[in-house]
Amino acid sequence: MSNDVFRFKQFSIHHDRCAMKVGTDGVLLGAWGSVWGKRILDIGTGTGLIALMAAQRNPEAEVLGIDIDPKAVLQAKENIAESPFSSRVECILCDFRDADFSSANTSFDAILCNPPFFTEDTLPDDVGRALARNNKSLPFDRLIPKAASLLADEGKFSVIIPSQLVTDFVSLCLQNGLHLERRCLVHTTMKKPPRRTLMTFSKNVPSTMSDVPSTELCLQNPDGSRSQTYQELTKAFYL
Repeated sequence: MSNDVFRFKQFSIHHDRCAMKVGTDGVLLGAWGSVWGKRILDIGTGTGLIALMAAQRNPEAEVLGIDIDPKAVLQAKENIAESPFSSRVECILCDFRDADFSSANTSFDAILCNPPFFTEDTLPDDVGRALARNNKSLPFDRLIPKAASLLADEGKFSVIIPSQLVTDFVSLCLQNGLHLERRCLVHTTMKKPPRRTLMTFSKNVPSTMSDVPSTELCLQNPDGSRSQTYQELTKAFYL
């Protein structure tokens, strides 16, 4: 298999011109995040991977992917056009911080985002990768209020972020009327602390934090192979 293309069961992702390649974080969010409803927004779509996974999981939904990187948008459009979901998935060049959806229905039933999280003052030499990975391009305090304003009353906002950033992220969500609805702690191996956390937020208030379902996912067996739970989560996608 070429390093420039990643083949899934129902579509292929070319990522040779994208700053961010197909990675585990995107696959996890695409397989785990909420994709209910008729309108889905994928913020920072990159290759279009999560948007296409959402379209595969929800055959009734129209999916919009947006990205700030022109090269990523062009490649995402090509990946979408070659997929069986091209009639329901769109990708546009857009800075989410300034996005104006006033010409259309402004609410989304599901919003997905694998947000940038590097916070170093010195950015990488690769400008495209810097935009994709450094949260100066989309800081949490700009992402969360805008996502909350675009989320339908019964909508779901799903993200994957480094576990050490969860407390601040949840706090910002609460300040904007978004409440943690479920979460999954992602371990590379069970001998290591969780590296990533998957979370879904909604505008519905849980009775107590103890009512929030929390699960754990281990990615690898001791021999380095994919764990059974990881295989189950992604079995509709990975070959």
